[in-house]
Amino acid sequence: MLTKRLIPCLDVKDGRVVKGQQFINLKDHGDPVEMARAYNQAGADELVFLDITATREKREIMREMVLQVAACLFIPFTVGGGITSIEDFRSLIAAGADKISINSAAVCTPGLISRAAAKFGSQAVVVAIDGRRRGSGSWEVLISGGTEETGLELVDWAREAQDRGAGELLLTSMDRDGSRDGYDLEMLKAVNQAVSIPVIASGGAGSPEHLYQAFTEGEADAALAASIWHQDSYSIKEGKEYLAERGIPVRPVDEELLEEDNDGRK
Repeated sequence: MLTKRLIPCLDVKDGRVVKGQQFINLKDHGDPVEMARAYNQAGADELVFLDITATREKREIMREMVLQVAACLFIPFTVGGGITSIEDFRSLIAAGADKISINSAAVCTPGLISRAAAKFGSQAVVVAIDGRRRGSGSWEVLISGGTEETGLELVDWAREAQDRGAGELLLTSMDRDGSRDGYDLEMLKAVNQAVSIPVIASGGAGSPEHLYQAFTEGEADAALAASIWHQDSYSIKEGKEYLAERGIPVRPVDEELLEEDNDGRK
């Protein structure tokens, strides 16, 4: 049985990790490289790095920082933000990214999904989808950091992204983002039942119970979170222990790695 994954997210603005609610009221949480190293040691299964203002500011992602983060990781690394071309994919994969996440560019230029999948393989293409509820059982796709409406129905777009070659979906509820009230389980389940590729739950995690609900009620393959881990509310280890006790298959945390300091010495 495939293990379920816990994935910290580093939302980066101006070279610092930040977190707010729906990308506003942002608070500084630290240096991306130091935090990436700490999560690598803490037992995270993967790491996601999102340059949250690159698209709105119409600029390239911070490649030098991606290089520094990748150099300290031994887990899969996904990078997103401001990516609009195959050359962006090539540059960031060369910098150490294992997967590339596209959101606004995927909606505006859907062919980019297919071209990237053909060039680098579907496993390297993550389509991030930000959604907001617009009625019972229906959600609209948002772009540009959740600030721009598209009119696209979210479940339909998830199917299209899969059909175009996406290897994974990163699904964020903008209604829940930063709230710590739990994931939008209805949205999560609707997408999971519509596609066959892995879906990462995002937006609203506030406790280990919310992670458990994402895997059971929401049928997610992975759970992404930021606030609960950035603020040391719960550790990755505590989350995995909670899940394992309830029958969710997870990769055990390496106790020896936990004991190492930031320089790699015990």
